[in-house]
Amino acid sequence: MTKSIFQQLAAYNRWANARLYAAALELSDEAYRLHIGVFFSSVHGTLNHLLLTDRIWLKRITGEGEHPSRLDAILYEDRLELARARMAEDERLIAVVDRYDEAALASLQSYRTTSGMPHSQAVADILLHLFNHQTHHRGQAHACLSILTGGEPPSLDLLAFQRGANAPSLEKLAQS
Repeated sequence: MTKSIFQQLAAYNRWANARLYAAALELSDEAYRLHIGVFFSSVHGTLNHLLLTDRIWLKRITGEGEHPSRLDAILYEDRLELARARMAEDERLIAVVDRYDEAALASLQSYRTTSGMPHSQAVADILLHLFNHQTHHRGQAHACLSILTGGEPPSLDLLAFQRGANAPSLEKLAQS
């Protein structure tokens, strides 16, 4: 995969997260935290997990940043703080991808899993997993929104992003 594809995925990731968070922030706090039956329980648990795992992977490939050692740790109880942290992490991810060239994407990165097992993978494969993981769990949060609202949450299709669908200003929502 080329750098330009990863740049597109990083931009899409920010766009999709903004759309998803905008819808999630409109829920009542009770609905936002309601156990729906997805792997991380609720919209909050799922969105928190995504931020947490991005931090884990970015720490592994950059050596920078903090992250907890447990995949179910809650980083922020307050959903506005979580939204602000998500925006910052999306910008960080874009900057990290922008720093790589083709050789760096093909290079091997050694790291330890959360259980301590050593692994090495190409940086491109790590990034591909990170973006695929985001899509997987955003789909779970999207399904939660459908269930909780009885309506149709915003489209998160890559194609909608590529066609120029606007993302809400998550920054304005997170400041309220």
